[in-house]
Amino acid sequence: MSVALYAEFTVKSGSEDRVAEMVAELTARVRGESGNILFDPHTRRENPNAYVVYEIYRDEEAFQAHIAADHSKVFNAELGGLIEEDGSQLSWLTPVAAIES
Repeated sequence: MSVALYAEFTVKSGSEDRVAEMVAELTARVRGESGNILFDPHTRRENPNAYVVYEIYRDEEAFQAHIAADHSKVFNAELGGLIEEDGSQLSWLTPVAAIES
C-alpha cells in the first residue's frame, strides 16, 4: 500500500531565500528516488513562508528509504534552524474509496 502524507513548516523571517533553494534541491533529489510517486511542494497564498509538501511513496519501505537518504538527513538538519517549528509537521493520509455515481 502506498504511503501518503503532507509535511508543513513555517520559514523564519530572513530565511526565505535559503529555504526556497533547499526545497528546490530536495525536490529534484526526492523525485529521483525509485520509490517516490509524488513530491509536490507549495506555499500558502495567505502566507508564503508557510510550506506544505504533498508526498506519496510506493510503500512503507520506499518512505523509510526516503527518510534514511543522505539528502533527506542533510535537508532536515539544516531546516531545523530556519523554521519556526521543531521540524516538519507530518500529517499521514488515508485514501478515500472511490464513490460511484
